[in-house]
Amino acid sequence: MTPACPRRAMILGTGATVLAAIASPGMAQTSLAGPVTLVVARAPGGLGEVAARAISDKLAKALGQPVEIDFRPGASGSVGAQSVASAAPDGRTLLLGQTAEIVIEPYLIKDFNPTLEPIALVAIAPLALVTRAAAPYSSVQEFLQAAPSSGRELSFASAGRYTPGYFAAELLRSRTGARFRHVPFDGGGPALNALVDGRADFFFGTLPSAMPLLRAGKLKALAVSSGKRAPALPYVPTLEESGIRRFDITLWAGVFAPRGASTDIVSRLNRDINQILGQSDVRDGLVQDGAIITPVSADQFRDFIRDERGKYRDFISSEFCSQVSAVGCQGLGALPLD
Repeated sequence: MTPACPRRAMILGTGATVLAAIASPGMAQTSLAGPVTLVVARAPGGLGEVAARAISDKLAKALGQPVEIDFRPGASGSVGAQSVASAAPDGRTLLLGQTAEIVIEPYLIKDFNPTLEPIALVAIAPLALVTRAAAPYSSVQEFLQAAPSSGRELSFASAGRYTPGYFAAELLRSRTGARFRHVPFDGGGPALNALVDGRADFFFGTLPSAMPLLRAGKLKALAVSSGKRAPALPYVPTLEESGIRRFDITLWAGVFAPRGASTDIVSRLNRDINQILGQSDVRDGLVQDGAIITPVSADQFRDFIRDERGKYRDFISSEFCSQVSAVGCQGLGALPLD
């Protein structure tokens, strides 16, 4: 559900300019006073791990400090996000945050609103509706017809309730009237493993996390959730092309510090991360796996998050809480857009 927002269009269209400005050698060399912990609020195997591992080693070299990836899954990402929000704002504890815990869950989980400082946007990733390679359907329409013919509900895995993949499945249910059963996990990796093992029938997984299994022939993609076809899977149609109207959902990952981190720390980390994303081995690896890489300034990342919050607030209020049986929605409207 990509917003038609001039500000976001500007963000996605000026990455090269921003990267050149951020890489200016005249910028101050702010140092961090010790090892850095990069918290991923999901289990290994999803976009969070892919993004964290893409930048962690090179960030350690840039900072002159070890960077340790710390997986803290639980409660759809809120456990890890809150742990970073409660840490000292010295730049030594960072969050590899994703769409769910940053812009969705504050609307849906009561008393959850982690105060975090946006630093850098690492990757945007389309979702793919994936099933086991041996599943008896090869298109979205065949897939939707499978549940009635099998006499049971199809089950969908998720990386946790209120994640974009969860919303994509609920939106598909809402738009088609299909009957699905939710099987939640603590991250994209466990959800993908459940799909391969036959514990779920389908999953809306990010391309960077699903591509290894797609290449290995263990899964197949029936459609992508973005408004346009994914360059990494040009032969796979979008859900709109498959007959599901107004379907455009993506997932993104970025780096955050606790609120109160100094301007020098935010600027230093933003510059170093964007320089890393500009390196060909990092950029090409992520892009080949289906990610969109657009370096932006910390202020532009903040604007991007504001737009995302508005998008999901509109979606949740107009489509999710009104049309789908929701456990949450008690926090709706409580989170300011700035």
